[in-house]
Amino acid sequence: MEAREATTQLLRNVQTIMEAPLPRGYLNYTGRMLLRFLLTAQGLGAFALITLGVAVTKFNVASHVMRPMIRSEISRAGVRLLPVVLFIGAALGFVIIGQTVAFLQQIGAQEYLGKVMVTVVVRELGPLAAALLVLARVGTATVIELGNRRAHGEVEALEALGIDPVHYLVVPRMIGMAAGIFSLTMYLIIAAVISGYVFAFIQDVPILPADYFRQLAGALMWEDFALLALKTVGFGVVISIVSCYQGLAQPLRLEEVSFATTRAVLHSVVACVLLDAMFILVYLVM
Repeated sequence: MEAREATTQLLRNVQTIMEAPLPRGYLNYTGRMLLRFLLTAQGLGAFALITLGVAVTKFNVASHVMRPMIRSEISRAGVRLLPVVLFIGAALGFVIIGQTVAFLQQIGAQEYLGKVMVTVVVRELGPLAAALLVLARVGTATVIELGNRRAHGEVEALEALGIDPVHYLVVPRMIGMAAGIFSLTMYLIIAAVISGYVFAFIQDVPILPADYFRQLAGALMWEDFALLALKTVGFGVVISIVSCYQGLAQPLRLEEVSFATTRAVLHSVVACVLLDAMFILVYLVM
C-alpha cells in the first residue's frame, strides 16, 4: 500500500512537471527536457514493477473473469491483425528478400544469402514491423479507451468496488500484446521468406527451393529463436506498459486523451528502439 501511494505521488509530480511551461534559456530548456525524460522513465519503471508484481501475485485471482479477457486481448492484438501482417510480410519479402537474392546471385555471393535474411528479417525487420503494427492498431486504442475510462471516473469506481484496476485493466492487455506480437512476428517472417523466393523465381534467379531454405536454416542458431522470443515478448510488454501508463496512471480530462495518445506512441517507439539496441549488443557478443 505504501509503495502504491508513493507511486501515485510520483505520477502526480511527473504530471506537474510535464504541464509546466518550458523556460526560454537553452540550458534551462535542456535541463527541463532531461528532467521530464528521467521522471517519465521513473514513472514508467514504477508502473511496470507494479504491473508485473500484480500479474505474479494475483495470477489465479478471478481466473474465470481474467481468462476470457486475456483471450479477447490476444485475439485483438493477434488474430485480427493476421491478414495485415501477412500482407506486410509478403511486401517485405518482395521488396527486400527477393531483390537481395537477385543481387547476391549477380555478384556471386549467394553463400551469404542465409546470413543476410536472418540478420535483416528474422532479427530486425520482423519483430519491429509487428511491434509497430500492434502499437498503431492496439496501443493507441488502449490509450484512448483507458483515458476515457479515467476521465469518466470508472477507475475510481473499480477501486471503490475493491477491484484492482491494474489487475483488471492492465494485466490482460500486457499478456495479449506480448502473445500477439510474438505470434505475428512468426507469421510475418514466414510470409516474407516465402514471398522472397517467389519474387526470385519470377526474376528467373537460378536457385532451387531446397538450396534457398537450406541456407536460411543453416544461418539460424538456437540463440536466434530464444532472443527472438524474448525480443517480441519484450516489445509487447513495453508497448502495453507505456499505453496503459499514459491512459490510466495519470489523471486525465477528455481533451487530454489525444495528447496522451501522442505521448504513448512516441514513448513506445523510443522504448522499443532502445530495447532493440540492447538486443543488437547481445547479437554482437554472440
